[in-house]
Amino acid sequence: MKYIDNENFKGKKVLVRVDYNVPLNDLFEVTDVTRIERTKKTVSKIVNDGGIAILMSHLGRPKGEANEKFSLEHIIKRSSEVLGKNVIFLGDVLNDDVEKKVNALKPGDVGLLENLRFHKGEEKGDVEFAKAIARLGDVYVNDAFGTAHREHASTATIVKFFPSQSYAGYLLYEEVTNLEKVLSNAKSPFTAIIGGSKVSTKLNIILNLLDRVDSLIIAGGMSYTFLHSLGVKIGNSIFEPDMVDMAKEIVSKAHLKGVDLYFPIDNICADKFSEDANTYITTQNHIPDGWEGVDIGPRTIQKFARIIKDSETILWNGPVGVFEIDKFGFGTQSMALCVAVTTMSGAFSLIGGGDSIAAVSKYGLSNFISYISTGGGAMLEYLEGIELPGIKALNDVE
Repeated sequence: MKYIDNENFKGKKVLVRVDYNVPLNDLFEVTDVTRIERTKKTVSKIVNDGGIAILMSHLGRPKGEANEKFSLEHIIKRSSEVLGKNVIFLGDVLNDDVEKKVNALKPGDVGLLENLRFHKGEEKGDVEFAKAIARLGDVYVNDAFGTAHREHASTATIVKFFPSQSYAGYLLYEEVTNLEKVLSNAKSPFTAIIGGSKVSTKLNIILNLLDRVDSLIIAGGMSYTFLHSLGVKIGNSIFEPDMVDMAKEIVSKAHLKGVDLYFPIDNICADKFSEDANTYITTQNHIPDGWEGVDIGPRTIQKFARIIKDSETILWNGPVGVFEIDKFGFGTQSMALCVAVTTMSGAFSLIGGGDSIAAVSKYGLSNFISYISTGGGAMLEYLEGIELPGIKALNDVE
């Protein structure tokens, strides 16, 4: 996969697929600029070379129709502030005057096209729509790892029109490089911490990791499905009845592959999801009826901490408790601290998934993690071992 570092874009119009699907409040103001910030390095490279950056993205789910609510014009002001450049709104990619606006751009300028998903052809991966986008540029750069798992016109099909001029931007390249550090080039001992509420959403990741990790920690809501499969009473805790047999199979596979598999050995239980809930700590892991597990207990924290401390590579996806409620967040906070301290001691750590990222941010530990993936669904599919269409398209034209 070629990436932009060794290329010079002087005098070139560069179509850059970014992921500016950012959250907006009721006043259509951007409330989190992380996705914009993460593309600044790529945009700066292009304009500093003397090229023209023509940014394109989607926003929300307009279902193939123009909708003012999802217009990217809402983010022009904030994008200009974050990128440190006056971003020029170019309008819809199929408008008659968009080519005039693009041709009026000067070297060093940054433009932004309207939401690509205003056209059904974008999500269908339509060749004619991709061709219409391609007419506006000389070079194509994909810097939208967050949409690399979608075979859309602007993420995969468009590469056909730039057979020798398609590149990965810095963000996409760094995402792939760092994910490969844990999937293919991990230093041992390699520990993965998989949390979240459901086994079903993480099943393929767990199965793929069993061939790679030394230790696998399973916590959060999904752990109660595993504990139930092992004969532990889980009270009213969340669990998936139809995944119990699969949980047993995973335990068996881990044993056969020599993977050390760890579950909570005590739990914080509550009678409701609230700061004023009654709580208590299980002593032998069994949770009585009427109570549900909401966080890992102190003995579990100590056990998990020892495993993490001895690791050289750490992958974390999914919180280990209901950390959104402070009363139930001590386990997740403790895991974040353990990962951060181990990272500062020389380990490589990668964290991904919205809740995990929110947790390390909440506890002020983001700067102590080796790499934070913003990929969301794309990261999950990559960890499952799936070749993402956006990345495959770039690899196929090398």
